[in-house]
Parts: sequence; structure tokens; C-alpha cells
Amino acid sequence: MKHLGWVLCLVLLIQQQDFQIQVEAGDGFIRTRGVHFIMNGTPYYANGFNAYWLMYMASDPSQRAKVSTAFREASSRGLTVARTWAFSDGGYRPLQYSPGFYNQQMFKGLDFVVAEARRYGIRLILSLVNNYENLGGKKQYVNWARSRGQYLSSEDDFFRNPVVKGFYKNHVKTVLNRYNKFTGVVYKNDPTIVAWELMNEPRCTSDPSGRTIQAWITEMASFVKSIDGNHLLEAGLEGFYGQTTPWRQRLNPGYNIGTDFIANNLIRGIDFATVHSYPDQWLSGSNEQTQLSFLNNWLGAHIQDAQNILRKPVLLTEFGKSWKDPGFSTYQRDQLFKAVYYQIYSSARRGGAAAGGLFWQLLTEGMDSFRDGYDIVLSQNPSTANVIAQQSRKLDQIRRMFARNMERWKIPNRSKGKRN
Repeated sequence: MKHLGWVLCLVLLIQQQDFQIQVEAGDGFIRTRGVHFIMNGTPYYANGFNAYWLMYMASDPSQRAKVSTAFREASSRGLTVARTWAFSDGGYRPLQYSPGFYNQQMFKGLDFVVAEARRYGIRLILSLVNNYENLGGKKQYVNWARSRGQYLSSEDDFFRNPVVKGFYKNHVKTVLNRYNKFTGVVYKNDPTIVAWELMNEPRCTSDPSGRTIQAWITEMASFVKSIDGNHLLEAGLEGFYGQTTPWRQRLNPGYNIGTDFIANNLIRGIDFATVHSYPDQWLSGSNEQTQLSFLNNWLGAHIQDAQNILRKPVLLTEFGKSWKDPGFSTYQRDQLFKAVYYQIYSSARRGGAAAGGLFWQLLTEGMDSFRDGYDIVLSQNPSTANVIAQQSRKLDQIRRMFARNMERWKIPNRSKGKRN
């Protein structure tokens, strides 16, 4: 009986958020309705992780056990979503070694990642290109165009040049139409994939007005949706505010990179908003309390704006704290995780727009060369793993509560206009 008041509150919130009490097709795809993720008719919350390295490791059959171990350890803590790269452009062991030409061994690695994620009940967000030159990124695309006679003065011409945009669109089409050698399912038809991400952290410093990025997202969102109507799409934004909301720009940690959290996420075809948060990088030199205060204000503002302005879910797709920070302690990292998770949980239990969070980054044992300071090996970090698992249980409790009450209040379907 002690939960009765909360139950009634949830029922009212369901009605206020315009939930349609009906049975949806049980196809397993995650969709959006208002400010919520929905799967098979009930709200869905994501507690998850980043693991950019999955395809790379899986491309070597002798290393695939690390992918399986990571998924198994994540699943045992209730983690349900992984964000990873569906790109590697040029350079060493690339996926795409030249525009339109692919390393099939690397693609089979990505096939394995999708198949293995399905086996462990983990959904995937697949990012399609990098803003940075790690694994190629927009710089590689621009260099490919230059080698074909295009005069390009800046890496930011990635967003403007029609030849470069053609290369990118071809990659998108190739990935979305990929036939998985392990599952026999084309990627665009596989519900294991939650969403596509246009780019990891798009930035266009040559146009701080935001018009270039706005036009690029608009064009590419339309292109993705013309191929794949099953999956959600997000832009890959860090969450910096732009000229649409000048009163919010004071929250930005000194960055002016040509993106606009509000305008970019209002684009037709962008199904949910994303935010990243690295107070230890963005406010380096400040104390722990200042960083936590920034984090709470940053997340609170974005959740509020997703709810009231965007009217879409918002997912915190990257956050973490580096063990390379001066004076680092596991306690500090656990406190940051708890602060993030509390913001998400508080919003979710009110029926709000926060849809979950993905920490950066998950590794498994024997991957020392991938350690970047933000890495977490769950088996070696019991206190942080416990914080993560607690959040999984709390979000699952909310999901179950919503599901039960939606079932309880469901109105039986009746034929409309049918006479006996």
C-alpha cells in the first residue's frame, strides 16, 4: 500500500503525457511517443555504456571473446544499451578504405557485434562518422574529396561540399542496407539497433552561427529516414546551446562550436536529443563541488528543455570522470555517477523526458591499450559497478510500474461503426 500514491501519480502522468492506451505491434523496435521511448507499447529506459571498440575487436575472431565478455558483464548489471562506432575511415584496419569500398572482415566484425548484442539482450546505438580524426572522421572524408580534385580549405567543408556529402550518404546507405552474415537480418530491419547517430560530436567552428550544422543535419536526417523508417535517429550532439536560446548560453562551458541544442533537435527526423557531460574536462582546474554543481545545472536544463521545448526524449549519451584527474578517487567518480543517475531517475519517475544515460567507457580485462582514463572494467571496480546496477534496478522498477498501470487501465478495443 505504501506505493499506492506513487501508482496513482504515475497513472495521471501517463494520461497527461498523452499516452494512447492501446496495443502496439510487438515488433521490438524502440520508438518515441511524446517525451518517452516506447517498446511494444510500454515506456523504455536506457541504462547503458559506450564501447567504441566493439567492431574493431570483433573483426579479429581471436578477440571476439572480449566483445562477448563485455556484453555478458554489462547485462549482469542490468545494462541494456551500448553506443558504438559503425565507422572506421582510412588508416589502419579500416571499415571503409576508400569511398564506397569496404573491408569485409571489419564489416563481419560489426555483424558479430549486432548478433552478440542481440544474444545478451543489449540494444545498440550506431554512430556513422566521427567529428575528430580518430578512425578517420570528417578529415578523412575531406582528404578523399581533395584527392579527387575538390579544392577544400577546411575540415568543416565536410558539412558543405556536395562530393563529401555524397561520400557520407553512400556510407549511410551501405551500413543501413548491410546484410548481417550472422543473423541473416538487414541492419535497417533489426530491432537490436535502437538508433542511428549522424555523427559523434559534430562541430563546425568555422560557422559559429549554427547555420551550417543546421542545414547538414536537416539534409542527412531526411536522407536516413528515406532509407529506414524503423529506427530512431539522433544527431550526436554534446548539448551546447546556441542562438535559439541566448539565455541558456551562459551554461555552456566556454564553447562556441556551431551547434544549437534546441534548433538542431527540433529538426524533423531527429527523434530524440542527446547530451554529453565532462565537467572534469570542461571545467578543468575547478574543484569537485564546482564540477558537480555544473553537472546538475547542465543536466537539469537539458531535461527541462527536452520536456517543455523539444517535447522529445533526451538521452545522456556520454559522461564520466577520468582516473587521470589530479587527486582522483573512486569515491569521486561514484559521486558523479550518482548525481547523473539521480537526475535521470527523478525525471523518469515523474514521467519526464530523461530517457537514460550511457557512461564512457566500458572495457573488459586485457584491454590496457584502450584505457583513456574514463574506462571502467566492471569486475575490477565493484563500487562503481554497484552504483550502475542500482540505477538499472531503479529504472526497471519505473518501467514495470508504468507497464502494470497501462495494462490495468487499458480499454478493450471495440469495433467502430460495426453493427450486429
